[in-house]
Amino acid sequence: MSQAFFTPGAEVITPRGRGAVIDVRATPSGKFVFGVEDVTGEVSYFTEKALRLAQS
Repeated sequence: MSQAFFTPGAEVITPRGRGAVIDVRATPSGKFVFGVEDVTGEVSYFTEKALRLAQS
């Protein structure tokens, strides 16, 4: 497990660009996916490995 914690409201960088975490869900396999809303309002879901915390 990584040292980063992605909680709702956290600014992150995804493979699609920058966004904010708005949702955290558990999958049936026990992993977590994070819903990230980009500047256009589109929400995409990513695993922890696809996200990095954005630097202010």
